[in-house]
Amino acid sequence: MNIIDKFGNIVGNESLKNPETARKILLTGYRLQEKKLQLFPDKKLPASGQYVAQVVMKSIIQALAKPENAAMVSIFVPGELLTAAGLTPYSVEALSCFLAGTKCEQAFLRKTVEEGFPETMCSYHRVSLGAALTGLLPKPKCIVYTNLACDGNMMTFPYLKQTCDRPSFYIDVPYEKNQDSIHYVADQLREMKCFLEDVTGKKISEEQVEQTISNSRKAAAYYQKQLKLRKDHDPVTTMTNELYAIFMCHLLAGSEEAVKYTQMLLEDVKNAPKEEGLHVLWMHIMPFLQEPVKDVFNYSNKVHISACDFVADGFREMHSADPYEAMAEKMVNCIYNGNLDQRIEMAQKLARETEADGGILFAHWGCKGTIGASSLIKSSLEASGLPTMILDGDGCNPANTSDGQVSTRLQAFMEMLEEGKEEKAS
Repeated sequence: MNIIDKFGNIVGNESLKNPETARKILLTGYRLQEKKLQLFPDKKLPASGQYVAQVVMKSIIQALAKPENAAMVSIFVPGELLTAAGLTPYSVEALSCFLAGTKCEQAFLRKTVEEGFPETMCSYHRVSLGAALTGLLPKPKCIVYTNLACDGNMMTFPYLKQTCDRPSFYIDVPYEKNQDSIHYVADQLREMKCFLEDVTGKKISEEQVEQTISNSRKAAAYYQKQLKLRKDHDPVTTMTNELYAIFMCHLLAGSEEAVKYTQMLLEDVKNAPKEEGLHVLWMHIMPFLQEPVKDVFNYSNKVHISACDFVADGFREMHSADPYEAMAEKMVNCIYNGNLDQRIEMAQKLARETEADGGILFAHWGCKGTIGASSLIKSSLEASGLPTMILDGDGCNPANTSDGQVSTRLQAFMEMLEEGKEEKAS
């Protein structure tokens, strides 16, 4: 048992007896990691990768250490309004990733079973629920959630709203992608601004909201520029590093940090050497802890994640001049809302733009939307000429996946892509 496993056992066991002590231990570990990232950054990563690791670590520490300034949110809630309100947002997915990375997730998963939550439920939601139920997770200032994309939201957040007794706000996003839906969501976002003012006791000026939207537009522009260079340049990365990009385009949307990250990413891509390796389009969330996946992608000069649909969608262009309608646009037109057509079109566009050799669709345990759609997405992409693999697994619960099977399937897929690339070149 290594030091991280031992640390996770201590946190998990202590959370069942004395959650406040467990939280202090956890925060001590996170603060030590923050110092390590500041003093000894990962030199194998480019500057943007080193920077985003520090930003995300700081954000999680703030959420746990200062819950009176934190908001628990679902992943697609507009980060711009939370940034304008001066709140630190954290999602159930974000928190669960860090708890799983600390190897203390099993105690929280068991807690949800005791409370009657089904084991087939998304593990990200179950880990965060368990952390809240044990008391390890402190009560946030408020809760903001939406029905968008994840069916687990409608089980997790109403339950936490009741058990935590926190002010909450719900954003209803219609299935239909049209102007009426955008107006409808925009009106709710205006109400959300008033809700955040009531919760924090601070006035949020329209200038502050417009500034965060301006930041999001800048970040999206930088991200789109680097995408256009990806067919020729690929900086070294890791699965964890790719996961952090989701924090920046959703939770920290509208922040100066998101702008700086995308600007640095663009420079890193420009300066990256041209590689002859494989270009892979990644779809959905990243299983950053799974060893066979890390073995293929982490620090590799031979296999590159050239784009991720989850991240590209988060850094989408907003057209409306009205800041609330701009945020509503991003929610309504999200590729995870409505039918599958837009999700397939996004994947095809990214594959063409980056000249991807193949695609990997991660079917995360409990994510019924992605699992149910995976076969259709695969067949559609392969019909358009993109070899595609469905990778079944669990992003934060190692008990729900087999490293041996994943390793065998991944290696076989990479060999197939190599052969295809050689045939195309000849």
